[in-house]
Amino acid sequence: MTPRKTVTGAALASLLSVAALAHSGATGVVKDRMGAMKEMKEAVKSVAPMMSGTAAYDADAVRRAADTFRRHSGAALTGDFPAGSTEAPSEALPAIWQDWDRFAELAETLGVMAEGLSRAADNGLHGAGGMMDSGTMMGSGSMMGSGMMMGTAGGAMRMSAEQIGQMPADGAFAMTTQVCAACHDRFRKDDA
Repeated sequence: MTPRKTVTGAALASLLSVAALAHSGATGVVKDRMGAMKEMKEAVKSVAPMMSGTAAYDADAVRRAADTFRRHSGAALTGDFPAGSTEAPSEALPAIWQDWDRFAELAETLGVMAEGLSRAADNGLHGAGGMMDSGTMMGSGSMMGSGMMMGTAGGAMRMSAEQIGQMPADGAFAMTTQVCAACHDRFRKDDA
């Protein structure tokens, strides 16, 4: 192993042990939700290489990841955040309860995205014969409707799971992870 790889490996091991220690004191609902978040993180990590083209595409693995997101969305997700459950080592910000409607909306949106991702699994990737072209999602309007929100400068367009399911899997996956990122940006303490 080269010195650079050794240092990188040591740094990674250190970060993982710090993260493990941070969660080790969790109990009750905080421990439960940290477990749910870890499952979703692992689901992302399991399919991200496929989506970037660095691993062979596996539609069944995409559906399993989508099922993980679906199980931890909607009421299951909001139920993991009873009022005031911010005790250490929680990474939840009080903003969750201050803007509960937005948090609940993101939780529901994650469920729509998960269902759409599951439906899109058999579509493959955009660059590998997926069904999306430059006009499908935004230009033709054929995928617009009620359901999923996509941010725009002037507001939001809504998409249903059925519409998302018509996309290539990498597009649906990107939209799903954007919901997670939006929630983390607003409602989770910085890792820094």
